[in-house]
Amino acid sequence: MKPKVTMIAWNQNDNYVVTAVNNHLLKVWNSYTGQLLHDLVGHADEVFVLETHPFDSRIMLSAGHDGNIFIWDITKGTKTKHYFNMIEGQGHGAVFDCKFSPDGQHFACTDSHGHLLIFGFGCSRPYEKIPDQMFFHTDYRPLIRDSNNYVLDEQTQQAPHLMPPPFLVDVDGNPHPTKYQRLVPGRENCADEHLIPQLGYVATSDGEVVEQVIGQQTVDQDEQGLEPSILDGMIRQLQLQQDQRIGADQESASSGPQNGEGTPRRG
Repeated sequence: MKPKVTMIAWNQNDNYVVTAVNNHLLKVWNSYTGQLLHDLVGHADEVFVLETHPFDSRIMLSAGHDGNIFIWDITKGTKTKHYFNMIEGQGHGAVFDCKFSPDGQHFACTDSHGHLLIFGFGCSRPYEKIPDQMFFHTDYRPLIRDSNNYVLDEQTQQAPHLMPPPFLVDVDGNPHPTKYQRLVPGRENCADEHLIPQLGYVATSDGEVVEQVIGQQTVDQDEQGLEPSILDGMIRQLQLQQDQRIGADQESASSGPQNGEGTPRRG
């Protein structure tokens, strides 16, 4: 096998360079002389994550597709800590990325199964206040392109960045209680009635009909026992709101006295 470098990183003070090789070894080099100092052994698959500690020049983190996360002392060439990302019933999860916190006391990793792993000192109690599974209901909605080649949400025909803030749901698409919906940027100060998602049945590209969040309903609708409006009604409502905004802008631009050149001006 021809050795290939898959990743490279300087340590915090640039005295050392660490390279990840496709034979699963990490090599520590003197950055001034080019001398090989250490071979770090431990990974069983290719490594694509090398992260230096924000202020401790001795510490380097590595992670790879084998599910292993190592904290190394690169000055001594030794292992300081090791974690194996084993997922019950599914084998190990490949680690795709890791980052240290600015204070160097924590680091977070993401894996191939959609997990966020947070390591550090202290207790886990603050993290128990939120659900284990958190997704946006728009995460896997299909996109289309319009005649100008702009990207639109297929169901609402709106540009994704112009859509209302999404709802938080679990892995099955079931919405979380309103107290969690306020964690979404843009929903922090919303009234309770704006935090109740509207569920509807939507056909997937495979023809399967699934229940998912398509909008929001008010408390009044819920109390009156009204059925959630269908998706077509939601699209019409969004289009109507957009038309009203455009009409209001045009009206405000054309209102007020005209100057001598006939150019509209605002009061």
